Amino acid sequence: MTIDWHDLPAPPALPALFARALLRRSVTGKQLPDFGLRCPVSVDPAHLQAYRQLCNAADNGQLPPAYPHLLAFPLQMQLLTDKTFPFPLLGLVHLHNRVHVLRPLGGLGPFQISVQLENLQPHAKGALFSLITRLDDQLGLLWEGESRFLCRSVQLDGAPSEPGELAPLEVLPLADWAAPANIGRRYARVAGDYNPIHLTALSARLFGFPRAIAHGLWNKGRALAALADRLPAAGYEVEVQFRKPVLLPSHVRLLASAPAEQGQFQLQGKDDLLHMSGSWRLKS
Repeated sequence: MTIDWHDLPAPPALPALFARALLRRSVTGKQLPDFGLRCPVSVDPAHLQAYRQLCNAADNGQLPPAYPHLLAFPLQMQLLTDKTFPFPLLGLVHLHNRVHVLRPLGGLGPFQISVQLENLQPHAKGALFSLITRLDDQLGLLWEGESRFLCRSVQLDGAPSEPGELAPLEVLPLADWAAPANIGRRYARVAGDYNPIHLTALSARLFGFPRAIAHGLWNKGRALAALADRLPAAGYEVEVQFRKPVLLPSHVRLLASAPAEQGQFQLQGKDDLLHMSGSWRLKS
C-alpha cells in the first residue's frame, strides 16, 4: 500500500485528541486509512530523565529502547482518532509490541518521527492491525516500533493466522519490582497516555477491570532496563506479547534466559501468573 504522508510542523496537542477519543464509540468501517503522519521531534532532557526514573533505566547516553514510543504518542493519537480510522480508540487491546534498534540511540535530536497503519487481518476475537512507528535522524532510519492492537467490536472475513511459537528456553529469576497503585498515573504524566484503565480503580471499572492496570509499555520499558546487559547498543529486536494485565498494586518478577544472541523472558505475578512474554534477537 502506498502511503500518502502528511507532514506536521510539530507534534499535535493532546487535550483535543483525548476529547475526540472519548466521543468516538462506534465502528464506522473495515478499512485502515492510507495516509501516515510525520513531524520533527527533539528530546527534552528533563522528560527523558523522568522516563529513566520510572523505568529504572540507566543514564548511559542513549535513549532507552522503548522511549521513542513516547515521542510518537501525539502523532499516534492523531492518527487513531482521525475520522477515517474506523475503530473507536477506547477499548482497543494492545496485544503485541516490537522494537527494532538499528543504530545506537544517541543524542537528543532533531529527529523525524512517523506513524502509519497496516496489516488489518481477522483475529479469533475481532480484527487485528499494526501501528508502525519510525524514528529517523539525518542518516536515515534509526529505530522502528510495531504495536499490534485488537478491536473486538468488528469481525473480518477470512481465517485468523496462527502465530508461530518459539521453542521455550530455560528462564531464571533476574529481577523483581513493585508496581504501586499510582504507577499508572505517574507513567501517564510522562508518556501522555491518560487511558482511564490505567488511572484509578473507579475509571478502570468502567471498562471491565476490577482495579487500574499498569501500562503495557511501562512493563516493557521496566523489563528492558533489567535486560540491558543482555542487549547490545544496536542491531537487535525485542518482541513482547501482553498476556494478563498487571492489576495495581502488584509485585512482579522478571525471568530471563542466559545472555546470548537470542533469548527469552517472562514477567510473572502472584502464583506465577504470566503478564508478559518476550524474546530478543540480534538483527541488523
